[in-house]
Amino acid sequence: MEPILFLNLERENKRHASEFKEAVSRVIDSGWYILGDEKGKFEKDFAAYCGTKHCVGVGNGLDAIRLILMGYMVQGIVEEGDEVIIPANSFIATALAVSQCGLKPIFVDCDIHTYNIDPALILKKISSKTKAIIAVHLYGQVAAMDELKIIAKQFNLKLVEDAAQAHGAIYEGQKVGGLADAAAFSFYPVKNLGALGDAGSVTTNDDSLAEIVRALSNYGSDDKYIHKYRGLNSRLDEMQAAILSVRLKFLDGDNKRRIEIARYYSKNIKNTEIILPLIANDGSHVFHLYVIRSLQRDKLYRYLLDNGIYTQIHYPLSIHKQEAYSKLKNIVIPVAECLQEEVLSLPLYPSLKNEEMHRIVEILNQFS
Repeated sequence: MEPILFLNLERENKRHASEFKEAVSRVIDSGWYILGDEKGKFEKDFAAYCGTKHCVGVGNGLDAIRLILMGYMVQGIVEEGDEVIIPANSFIATALAVSQCGLKPIFVDCDIHTYNIDPALILKKISSKTKAIIAVHLYGQVAAMDELKIIAKQFNLKLVEDAAQAHGAIYEGQKVGGLADAAAFSFYPVKNLGALGDAGSVTTNDDSLAEIVRALSNYGSDDKYIHKYRGLNSRLDEMQAAILSVRLKFLDGDNKRRIEIARYYSKNIKNTEIILPLIANDGSHVFHLYVIRSLQRDKLYRYLLDNGIYTQIHYPLSIHKQEAYSKLKNIVIPVAECLQEEVLSLPLYPSLKNEEMHRIVEILNQFS
């Protein structure tokens, strides 16, 4: 049998190959490759999709978070040395953005059922230096935004979405990107909305922040060769913007297919050695990843590989256990540390075939 790849990007992109080629040709023929019409069109369309006033296309998801924090520093809301609360269970980019702005990441453990930051644990971490909370919608499931908004309002904190894994997810009638003061997106190729290279964006309803972020992303300039800020070179280029405009048309349909596959897994995987993820019936989970858990995770990983099924581990080390944050290695964050030993992500993408989905379940149910 043919192996089942964790993600078959070749198959995914073949679905839209003709439109991609048309978009690329249009950009090439335009002779304009940075800060042009394609970027402007995608920003307008994605802002409308998210239900926000502004979208600023940037170079990648890490920069999107950095630029939001830098924007708050320009506004005088945050200053170097201040603290930002983030989940310990996330990709390291969330923490790197905080550290690279001269701010201090404060790690909070996650909820064992959703794997997102646990609001009940945040209060004891708030200090006079706390200025913001970053809510990561991990694996595609929206964080507990109602509770987080209450905390942010009570302590006058900025609330930022890290929506890099949750494009199109809806929470109480509102799409991610418009649930907080600002949101950061990654359009890395494997995302629900993926480019063909690095790309990202910031969405917000804050006019001032949007203007500052746009300038910061362009060397700190909103007037050529006149630089207000010490900015970055982090601009969504025309080629990636054109590709994203194509992909955006199919995002809701792709998410629907992801949810169908996830529900099939959850209904049909029946093995006491495997813990299934929480399925949100309200549409607040778009399954960038379908993450199971097992006390025999490493054995299960090898077993699936032997049967031609490729999986991945998201993430094998919590951020505070990474060498990059070695000064924090002795702190204990129990749920995140538990998850790093148990989680395993199954293949899940819109072009996954039904027969592949059935085979994955059959093999999983035979594991012991």
